[in-house]
Amino acid sequence: MSTFNDTVTILRKNKVTTLGFALVALFVLCAVAAPWIAPFPSEGRGTVNVAHIMIGPGFHHWLGTDELGRDLLSRIIFGARPALFTAVTVVGIAAIFGTMLGLLAGFRGGWIDSLVMRISELFLSFPPLLLSLVAVSILGPGLLNALIALTISWWPWYARLIRGEAASLRQRPFVEISMAMGISQWKIMTRHILRNVTSPLIVQVATDLGTVILAAGSLAFIGLGAQPPLADWGLMVAQGRSVIFSQWWISTFPGVAIFIAVLAFNLLGDALRDYFDPRSQKS
Repeated sequence: MSTFNDTVTILRKNKVTTLGFALVALFVLCAVAAPWIAPFPSEGRGTVNVAHIMIGPGFHHWLGTDELGRDLLSRIIFGARPALFTAVTVVGIAAIFGTMLGLLAGFRGGWIDSLVMRISELFLSFPPLLLSLVAVSILGPGLLNALIALTISWWPWYARLIRGEAASLRQRPFVEISMAMGISQWKIMTRHILRNVTSPLIVQVATDLGTVILAAGSLAFIGLGAQPPLADWGLMVAQGRSVIFSQWWISTFPGVAIFIAVLAFNLLGDALRDYFDPRSQKS
């Protein structure tokens, strides 16, 4: 109850935080309830309507239609689904895998720490998007391959984050006492160390969700991510770039959707950072 009350208090005091939570909630709502809230669900799934090709924003089609006559608002609403699926899948797998390796490296130290960190540094020597481009170029275009490519480039960040936290906590008295009592290393890592690194982990996850959406959209924009007829924001931006000066709405509104989603998760990450940081709490 106290946690709920603290959350409500933070939302009331910080309007920017409230905006972040509201935008994330709207994004999730669109992804979950797309078939029920989209004005033209069949067109949102990809059904062509040649009678309404490239109609500008108006009363019947609030955001206009695309080059195949599909309602753009419906396509954007359905586009929240692959965006959310990609972000949650990539960040979830990367966080779990990176956390396991980071815990092991930070707690055990020695050659295990050196091996994990050298492998992480090898991956981190390339920009994440560039590494994803190379991986998806080898695997081939498609949403699944884009997920794999992004996950490959994302896990080292979590490994380094958790490794540093685990190495610091390993020197704490409560860990040394647990080891002296004969508690297994596995229980110490999962029950004591992991519990104390959840705060920075949650903040990093919230922030990375928006970054992954942007990266996935970039891959789709150059034809290496999601493929037609899937409603994907990056793909929709690419499909309208050839007519950007005459039918501007085809690329503009999906681009705005990407911007809002990234902004929402960045605001959420900042709010969580303030919540978990004791120095930001006012007495």
